[in-house]
Amino acid sequence: MKTYLAEVLGTFLLVFIGTASVVTGGFGGALPLGQEGIGLAFGIGLIAAAYAIGPISGAHLNPAVTLGVFLAGRMPAKDVVPYWIAQIIGAIIASLALWIIVTGQAGGHTGGFGANGWDEAKWGMSSAFLWELIGTFTFVTVILGVTNAKHTTAFAGLVIGLTLAGIHFAMIPVTGTSVNPARSIGPALFSGGAALGQLWLFIVAPLVGGAIAGVVAKAGIFEKD
Repeated sequence: MKTYLAEVLGTFLLVFIGTASVVTGGFGGALPLGQEGIGLAFGIGLIAAAYAIGPISGAHLNPAVTLGVFLAGRMPAKDVVPYWIAQIIGAIIASLALWIIVTGQAGGHTGGFGANGWDEAKWGMSSAFLWELIGTFTFVTVILGVTNAKHTTAFAGLVIGLTLAGIHFAMIPVTGTSVNPARSIGPALFSGGAALGQLWLFIVAPLVGGAIAGVVAKAGIFEKD
């Protein structure tokens, strides 16, 4: 139970810090952070969570990461669904907290809640899907690489967080960057509309990308002989 609660807390930290940077400090906020600032907020949120609860649960914070870790042979099947549930609960609580905060502002809140999505007039569904798949594959591959028992490092959390930030730098203009079904589910529930209609892609594509990364890691392709 302590492990699952750690995943709830860690995912809360990641989603709250990251989506708050979009909602209250993003492109139209009082302190415009822009694409780089938002990317760094997600990366720093992940670094904070990784070092805070990593020793307890491994700090997956992401159903795609959990799937990749499982397929790489590094966790038992019985833990996969409980990890997913914990991560989704953490993300929903984070979005609820952000909703309570921003709807209390004078005049109410007219913006979104950091939900993912793509502009269908500019990007096709296939482009968005491929972006999320490749982005998640890259992210999970890095995680499985730097946490490999043969060459793990104390800087693993930092490397993983900076990788997430870099992925945001590249992907924000297309999908807002998910690479994490839990991160997408929480904000979509409070944003509604198009965010809910497009949510399936931000669940399926990251899970596919994470699964491929897990299978590749299991095959030992990136391990030194």
